[in-house]
Amino acid sequence: MADPVKKVLFVNSEMFPYLPETPIAKLCRELPQGIQERKKEIRAFMPRYGCINERKNQLHEVIRLSGMNIIIDDVDRPLVIKVASISSARIQVYFIDNEDYFRRKQIYRDADGRFFADNGERAIFFARGVLETVKKLRWTPDIIHCHGWISHVLPLYLKKAYKDDPVFSGAKVVLSLYDDTPAEQFAPGFAKAVLFGGVKPKDVPLPDTAGGMELAQLAAQYSDGIILGSEGVAPQILDTCKALGRNVLPFDAKALADGSYIDQYNAFYDSLL
Repeated sequence: MADPVKKVLFVNSEMFPYLPETPIAKLCRELPQGIQERKKEIRAFMPRYGCINERKNQLHEVIRLSGMNIIIDDVDRPLVIKVASISSARIQVYFIDNEDYFRRKQIYRDADGRFFADNGERAIFFARGVLETVKKLRWTPDIIHCHGWISHVLPLYLKKAYKDDPVFSGAKVVLSLYDDTPAEQFAPGFAKAVLFGGVKPKDVPLPDTAGGMELAQLAAQYSDGIILGSEGVAPQILDTCKALGRNVLPFDAKALADGSYIDQYNAFYDSLL
């Protein structure tokens, strides 16, 4: 095994206290702190959903990191980076923001429960926004740990579009799978919209009407290690992980309840280098 992991990047779909305390949001709050307490450097990212109260949570824009445009389907959209601190844990959280994608008050579905038509594009924007921001920070992670379905485009980009970038060339991807996989399909053309940089059509084996299940399977394909964070991960995704032969850390309800999962995850990171 190489030197132990020193830097861990957390790419979170949700995080308490910025969103309600769901099992994912709770873990994404506790895990970075626990890993930092185990003498690793950490950075944490999440989308700046419109329901997050900026004043209450003291978010502010980081001008030096903002200002880039991300092109998706030939449309330029500005990337805005905001930051807030969890002072009790000495953690800074970076927020990926864009007026078109993340200012609505709902997270993934409208007030009537309909899946947003642009959720696929939002996932693309989030993944690219995180990676471009980490490049600007000049911070070289050893492990990139993805949580929640909206992070599932990132493993593909890391392994194909950013594989030769010195900031990311040595990074391993850990994918935590949960029971949050959307049953809905993304808008037609999602597989084409994902193409970027060195990503070729052959790298994205998705149907034109791909949904959350296919995206999770794609994320597993480009991950180095997989953690089962929920008991209800879809069987089709589990079958894909098994067929790929990836290192898999099984779901452990007791460890999640008593906090010992942090040591398990920490050891899992080190095992991948």
